[in-house]
Amino acid sequence: MKKLDIYKELAENSYPGRGIIIGKSPDGKKAVTAYFIMGRSVNSRNRVFTRTADGIKTEAADPTKLTDPHLIIYSPVRVLGNKTIVTNGDQTDTIYELMDKQQTFEQSLRTRVYEDDAPNYTPRISGIMHIENGSYNYAMSIIKSADGDPDCCERFTYTYTDPISGNGHFIHTYMGDGSPLPSFEGEPKKISVVDDIDEFTNGLWDSLNEDNKVSLFVRYIDIASGEAVTRIVNKYSK
Repeated sequence: MKKLDIYKELAENSYPGRGIIIGKSPDGKKAVTAYFIMGRSVNSRNRVFTRTADGIKTEAADPTKLTDPHLIIYSPVRVLGNKTIVTNGDQTDTIYELMDKQQTFEQSLRTRVYEDDAPNYTPRISGIMHIENGSYNYAMSIIKSADGDPDCCERFTYTYTDPISGNGHFIHTYMGDGSPLPSFEGEPKKISVVDDIDEFTNGLWDSLNEDNKVSLFVRYIDIASGEAVTRIVNKYSK
């Protein structure tokens, strides 16, 4: 698979929707992840990322303008022991709760389907990072309708064992803008990641469409120690 320039990939798509990146820094020392949200409506744009005890959550930037919390207020990131869960919806909690009961990532997601936002049927995209004793692997998942037909739910999981330094994978909800919004197609895209978290954060944020971008989360986790460094960028403030 051809390795893509993530900044160019984002800059050329005005509406990739929500996106997850997971990979490994070029120096081989850091597990890398990023998650961003975008919005077209006032309700969808009225959000910020805030830190929680075990990750982040979305909140209304202006609570007086919040008209429908369904599908937009959730915890995109939660940490369960040595696992970091990143998703585009409340399936974060499903994965957390069921994996805490010894079910697998895939088993947990089999209890969920695509989002109930007809006619888009937005895919549920999810990722999990596992760091233990200096080793690192990750998996990514997409649950989607069959080309917009809600009668069929399609599930795909991709696993990456001993990931290659400098490589990452990118999965997002939409191929681009449209009505209805066209769901992501294919396997996660192979991209380049960088060693410096601030360089990566700034590059991603600057590449996202100015009108539609809302919030960005980036985390680098030291594979040897498990220590994490996080950056959060919000277009709108509380």
